[in-house]
Amino acid sequence: MLHEFTFPSYNQRDQVQAWIYVPAAEPIGVIQLVHGFGEHSRRYLHMISHFLDAGFVVAADDHVGHGRTAALSDTWGNWGEKGSHTMMEDEHTLTGLVKEKYPDLSYFLYGHSMGSFIARDYMAAYGEELTAVALCGTSGNFPGLEQGMAMLRQAVDAGLGDASDPNAAGALMGWMFARCPEGIKYGNEWICSDPYVQADHALDPMNAFSRPTSNRAFLYFCQMIAQISSPDWAAKVPKTLPVYNIAGSEDPVGQYGEGVKQVSAWLEESGHSVVTKLYEGYRHEIHNYADLRDEVEDGILSFFRSHLER
Repeated sequence: MLHEFTFPSYNQRDQVQAWIYVPAAEPIGVIQLVHGFGEHSRRYLHMISHFLDAGFVVAADDHVGHGRTAALSDTWGNWGEKGSHTMMEDEHTLTGLVKEKYPDLSYFLYGHSMGSFIARDYMAAYGEELTAVALCGTSGNFPGLEQGMAMLRQAVDAGLGDASDPNAAGALMGWMFARCPEGIKYGNEWICSDPYVQADHALDPMNAFSRPTSNRAFLYFCQMIAQISSPDWAAKVPKTLPVYNIAGSEDPVGQYGEGVKQVSAWLEESGHSVVTKLYEGYRHEIHNYADLRDEVEDGILSFFRSHLER
C-alpha cells in the first residue's frame, strides 16, 4: 500500500511531496528516510523495498528545491528564505503526519549524506521523539566550510541570494575528486566507483544535482553543517538515542573515514551509544553498490530491530 500526499513546507512557499510505503504485513516499526543533496527519495527504491519486506513502514519526501517538490513548483536548487533548519522542520512535520497513522510503532530515522546532516539537526531538536537513528555518509569538520560561508554570505548580502555562482559548487565540493583516478566525466564520480551508478545519477531527470543551486541555498547548506559540527551539537542530542554511523572508507564526504569517526567521538564523549562501521574500499553511496547494498541494508535493519520497543 502507498500513501502519496503533500504538506506545506516550513519555508511557507512549497508543498512538499511525500510518500508512506506500507508493507503487506503487520508493521513492526517505521523508518523515515531522508535523502541527500541534489537527489530525490525514489533513488532509494531498493532500500525501501528491502525495509518493506522486513515489515517496516517507510516514509520519505522530496526536499524543497529537490525532486518532485521542485518539479511541481519549478524551484530547482532554491530552498526558500526561512533558514538552514527548513528541511529539518519539514522532516519533523512528516514525522507528525506518519505518527497520526501509526502512533504506537517504534520510529526510526535514516539519513544519507545531506540527509544525515538533516537527521543530526533533527536529533538535537526533536531526538526524544525517535527510537534510534542511522547516519550514512556523514561528515566531520567539512573542509573549506568557513571560506565557503563567507563567499556565499557576501553574495546573499549583495542581493544575489536567488542567483547561482557557478564557482560555488567547485569551491565547496571540488576537493571530493581527489581519489577518483578514472577522471571526471559527470562531476559526480566521488559518489560511487560504478560507472552505471554515475550515469544513472547524472542523467536522472528528477535529480537537482546538475542544476544550479542558489547562493542562499548553498549558504543554508553550509550553515546546517556548521551547526552540527562540534561537541556542542552532540550534547544537545538525547543520551538515550542510539546511533548507527556508517560510511565507505573511500567516501570523501566522511573525510575517508576520519570525519565519520569524529562524529562518533563527539557523541561518545557526551555519553551516547554509537555503533560505527566503515565499508572498506567503497565511496559515498554504499547503498548503491550492487555487491554491497544488501549487506548495508541488512546492517541498518539489524540495528533498528535491536532497538524495537516491545
